[in-house]
Amino acid sequence: MSNPDRSRGVRGDYGYFTPITTRWHDNDLYGHVNNVTYYGYFDSVANHFLIHEGGLDIHHGAVIGLVVSSGCRYHAAVAYPEKLEGALRVNRLGNSSVEYGVAVFREGEDDAVAEGYFTHVFVDRGTRRPVGMPEGLRKALARIAGGVEQV
Repeated sequence: MSNPDRSRGVRGDYGYFTPITTRWHDNDLYGHVNNVTYYGYFDSVANHFLIHEGGLDIHHGAVIGLVVSSGCRYHAAVAYPEKLEGALRVNRLGNSSVEYGVAVFREGEDDAVAEGYFTHVFVDRGTRRPVGMPEGLRKALARIAGGVEQV
């Protein structure tokens, strides 16, 4: 978990990484990646983990994850065509929900350029009612949960 005495997280705070490909249209008129684009990066890194590590079937599975809250802090500007990496950890793991810690790093750098969080509630695809997350997914999330409380 992040050290509360630091102003921003470092790579060691996160357990999963995936490359992020910046695109020309990620930049705004001010010449840097627009703030809203970071939420797309966060969503991509979490879903990459859920699909590839947790076995979540986003197209046909009975269980899907819905975002119910999110936030972000920006530490440094980045711009296309920089090479970035998305990072993921689990801040809180419940029965039907998970709060992720997410971050964006410049390739090869230790300090995050942006950090955020978001919460997924896992629901039945048809009814949209909360359900317990699939066991394989829960186990995958527990691997990157570190010492957080698991409910």
